[in-house]
Amino acid sequence: MEPPENYAGNTDFESAERIILRWDSAASEEARENMIFEGDRCEVDRYLQAVDEIQKSISSTSISDDAQTKVNSAIQIAMARLEDEFRNILLVHVHALDVESLSADPGSSTCSITDRKVLTEDQDDQFDREQDDVLKHSESSTSVASSSYRSTSCIRQIDLIPEETIEDLKSIAQRMIAAGYLRECIQVYGSVRRSAVDASFRELGVEKLSIGDVQRLEWDALETKIRRWTRAAKVCVRVLFASEKSLCEQIFEGVGTDIDYACFMETVKGPAIQLFNFADAISISKRSPEKLFKILDLHDALAELLPDVEVVFDSKSSDSIRVQAAEILSRLAEAAKGILSEFENAVLREPSTVPVPGGTIHPLTRYSGDPTTPDMDFSELEGKSPLALHLIWIIVILQFNLEGKSKHYKDTSLAHLFLMNNVHYIVQKIKGSPELREMIGDDYLKKMTGKFRQAATSYQRATWVNVLYCLRDEGLHVSGGFSSGVSKTALRERFKTFNTMFEEVHRTQAVWLVPDSQLREELRISVSEKLIPAYRSFLGRLGNHIGKHPENYIKYTVEDLETAVLDFFEGYPVSQHLRRRSQ
Repeated sequence: MEPPENYAGNTDFESAERIILRWDSAASEEARENMIFEGDRCEVDRYLQAVDEIQKSISSTSISDDAQTKVNSAIQIAMARLEDEFRNILLVHVHALDVESLSADPGSSTCSITDRKVLTEDQDDQFDREQDDVLKHSESSTSVASSSYRSTSCIRQIDLIPEETIEDLKSIAQRMIAAGYLRECIQVYGSVRRSAVDASFRELGVEKLSIGDVQRLEWDALETKIRRWTRAAKVCVRVLFASEKSLCEQIFEGVGTDIDYACFMETVKGPAIQLFNFADAISISKRSPEKLFKILDLHDALAELLPDVEVVFDSKSSDSIRVQAAEILSRLAEAAKGILSEFENAVLREPSTVPVPGGTIHPLTRYSGDPTTPDMDFSELEGKSPLALHLIWIIVILQFNLEGKSKHYKDTSLAHLFLMNNVHYIVQKIKGSPELREMIGDDYLKKMTGKFRQAATSYQRATWVNVLYCLRDEGLHVSGGFSSGVSKTALRERFKTFNTMFEEVHRTQAVWLVPDSQLREELRISVSEKLIPAYRSFLGRLGNHIGKHPENYIKYTVEDLETAVLDFFEGYPVSQHLRRRSQ
């Protein structure tokens, strides 16, 4: 008959205790300088077996008080050592996502990627083109059938830690949790892996900005950050968070109910809140029309990600993340609707009747009417989305109100210039926004381009027809036919009339403003192409028939007029009179 167990004198216990004490960092310099799991695998196995032997003694009912004290001491030393080993293994494998390698061959990355590529944040256009292809066609190689999110088409996981290392972490976690060191295990795991997530955030350009920080940013800087966020969020949710969740499941599988979820949330809750806080700050920021499309970009990106958020954060402990994302999506939708509504109301209700000096861009065009609304043939816009129709309707109202405001100008030419400037501004804004251009469509854009070109043509007719009429031959010949001679009196009056009319046009239209430099130059060229050849021809044919003192009537050379045209549409008075013809 075997004697009763007494672990204080049990050979197996004593052997296990010696192994534990040999690796006590508090008592051995060698133990402090070396890590068990970085050395010989046989020593790793011996140490784990020793821990198992010590833990076995805890459940003994025949152990003495002195033996219990020795067991407790040994287990505390062992757990402290395993905690250090656990931390060290995790630290060795703290890597930020290598964004460049994610777009290269799978084998070239520090983290072995298990799907097709996810592109870097500065490969903007390529990322957008290929992201959908990546998500549709690549297949994750992780194979744990119980996790339904792994088969979701939009989620792709990468191997954050090698498989053999995961086994070591798992073996340590099992023993720490069995010994009652669950809290310490979770804290060590979460703190180390969170630093890895933070490093990946920095690599992806996800900054730590409070809601106040975001709302204080200038819009130009904010636009850039929104573009970066929409790309980074896809990688964070579909690759980074999904991979962290997979890692937790692999390490903590089977060691306790929901422990993997607890470790996952310890790791990513803070970063996830940081990520979504940016979109939240945009959703509650001050509304203005120029923000519309970036808010829509954020809304669309988050709406696309929301199903993935729900499957990655599918535990009860991560309810807050799912709720936050859904609420932000709702607020972004309300913000976009509010901007459209406010813009439309501003366009409809803007009350000013005073003409804008110089015919330049009206504040209405820059986002501000008569309460009357125009008719619109929606049959021409069949197939457009509701948002596109809404935007086109606002543009139609805007043009309609601008036409009404143009009637407040007493000078018909200036009224046409005003319309040309404002419609051209709208066209350029549409062309400058890929999203807006796609919604409006090239057909409607061509229609608007025709409107400002028609306004430019109408301006030229209203201004220059009478000036050019002075350069006609009719009314200058004496009886007996043109070949009989030219009436000096009529010719002199014709030159005087031309001079007066051109000087008036020059004086007034130098003060008028065409803000767009390219449009201003095109309009000057168009005026010159009509005026200069006509004046040159008239001067060449009839200049010699004026008689004595031609300088009193022919005040300007062709070159004088060419120079004078350069003063037009600058928005300020000319500094001097037109240069006189040299005597």
